Amino acid sequence: MKHIASCSFGKDSLATILLALEHGEPLDEAVYCEVMFDKTISGEVPEHRDFIYNTALPRLEQMGVPIRVLRSDKTYVDLFTGQVTRGPKKGKLRSFPICGKCYVQRDCKIRPIRQYQKTLPPDTVHYIGIARDEQERLLRLTGPQVSLLEKYHYTEDDAKQLCRKAGLLSPVYEFTNRGGCWFCPNAKKKELRHLYDHHPDLWARMLELQALPGKVSEKFNRAETFSDIDARFRAEGTQKNAFEMAA
Repeated sequence: MKHIASCSFGKDSLATILLALEHGEPLDEAVYCEVMFDKTISGEVPEHRDFIYNTALPRLEQMGVPIRVLRSDKTYVDLFTGQVTRGPKKGKLRSFPICGKCYVQRDCKIRPIRQYQKTLPPDTVHYIGIARDEQERLLRLTGPQVSLLEKYHYTEDDAKQLCRKAGLLSPVYEFTNRGGCWFCPNAKKKELRHLYDHHPDLWARMLELQALPGKVSEKFNRAETFSDIDARFRAEGTQKNAFEMAA
């Protein structure tokens, strides 16, 4: 029987691996699926990607945990610029994924994970990083899925503290409490503002996609286009500068 940990390198999945090592739980490997923006740019927030490849991954391998990195052959840009093949919107670009029905998660993350799982023995145990204070998510665990955080009575905050103590807490928790791609339509204002302020090259790529003609939808999320968000941040910056000059 194989035991595999699903790993996003967020606090819950890393705490799961740390608990497995601490308590002698069987663990054959950790599986990480990296969503890509295009063929060369990761979908991970740059600070998190640097943490994964420069800190967390080498440390886990030193601890004896093999890491398997999966990637889809499709990228965000591939899907965004793909054309609808049937229906009234045939020929239009698929454009931004819909909140709650993310084709990027489906095609770039879930699909390669499921393809890999098909190669595993049917009785493989999957460690899933869900804390004991996430009861709704725990109730959705099925079959051979196991939460070591629940087993050892760890809350989300406990998981965070365990990772911090081990020197394995991602720097993204300095500006967000969630993981996710930097182009995620569910991103909160604080996350988008971080991207705007610290990664103008990635911000510019999203504005380039927004400018493409013939899209199914112009909306980045449920309420705004990416250009709307850009204009709002620019206005906020102008107001801030004017206030500072007046002061």
